[in-house]
Amino acid sequence: MREQGRVASGAAHGGWLTLGRDGRLSLYAPTDGGLLRWTETTRGGPGWSAPHFVAVAGLTHLTVAQGADTYVHFLGRRERNGADGSRSVDVVHAVQYQTGLAVSDWRSLGNPHQGEQGRELGPPTGAVAPDGTVHVFARGAHRGLMLRREAPNGKWRAWEDLRGGGIDALPAPVALAGGRVEVCAAAETGVLVWRQLEPGGDFSGPRGFALHPSPGTLAALETGPERATFFWTDAESGGAAAWRAGGWPVTLGFSPARVPYGVLRASVDGYDCVVLACRDGDGTAVLGVGGAEGESDGLWWYALAEACQGAPALALDGAGRVVMALIGPDGVPKVARQENGSGLTLTRWHRL
Repeated sequence: MREQGRVASGAAHGGWLTLGRDGRLSLYAPTDGGLLRWTETTRGGPGWSAPHFVAVAGLTHLTVAQGADTYVHFLGRRERNGADGSRSVDVVHAVQYQTGLAVSDWRSLGNPHQGEQGRELGPPTGAVAPDGTVHVFARGAHRGLMLRREAPNGKWRAWEDLRGGGIDALPAPVALAGGRVEVCAAAETGVLVWRQLEPGGDFSGPRGFALHPSPGTLAALETGPERATFFWTDAESGGAAAWRAGGWPVTLGFSPARVPYGVLRASVDGYDCVVLACRDGDGTAVLGVGGAEGESDGLWWYALAEACQGAPALALDGAGRVVMALIGPDGVPKVARQENGSGLTLTRWHRL
């Protein structure tokens, strides 16, 4: 349904700005009682539809993940009150198969815990393998990592306990082009990493590293063949950092607010680049760009002087331009696109 009066209650987690098979962008945000969707009216914009409301009662958290098939997956943490006054928590999942069309029915993926423990389940994060297999991760009541994923026949496997302990509520998974999935989580002891041994296979780990990311700031991106780079804010220095397994974290020369990063790999002036979007300590959006896996050469940071809630999002539009989206303090989304010419300069903000 069209909902002109509704506004977003904040930013979703994950890749909440997506590019459809038809070349149109869609933007998703949580709102009271469900989520809102805005869709480009034509490939490359600049026009957008009015917000479309999708009802999801009891939603407390929304994560958006997109697969190589362009299907958009919605993962939510839902709380409901029983007739006896007790409160139950489960994870819910829905899919949008085509740009601007209906979202599937919401399906409960349950909860790996019962009773009091069940209410300690963290919000879901997700990654979609290249073959379309959805992987849902959540911090369990024991503060280790829980996984539920699809089986080859399309049914859902039971919850799996990947163990670990003391992890943050928002682990950062990444689906690699070769078919494997990796997950990184901040923990009380440093950083924990789980790696799928082969596409569709079991996960090894967790392997621990004596690093110090600030909880709630991790993001993940494939920056080379079968290589994931994890971005976070360092808990000690407060500065942005990038890290790949087998190396040391590299400081990126900026001190963002302690929220996750929007991450994107894009070609800028013919160079393979990483683009980061984040929020600074004053609550305004910042854009960073640098060579992929060239963090030691530094990133260029651009203060955009535009206030936002949560983490901004990044995507390429149907014309291959970088697009940045944010949720303003008033709950209204804004987008800006890469201008023609050299470098990465954004147009003026367009209020949806």
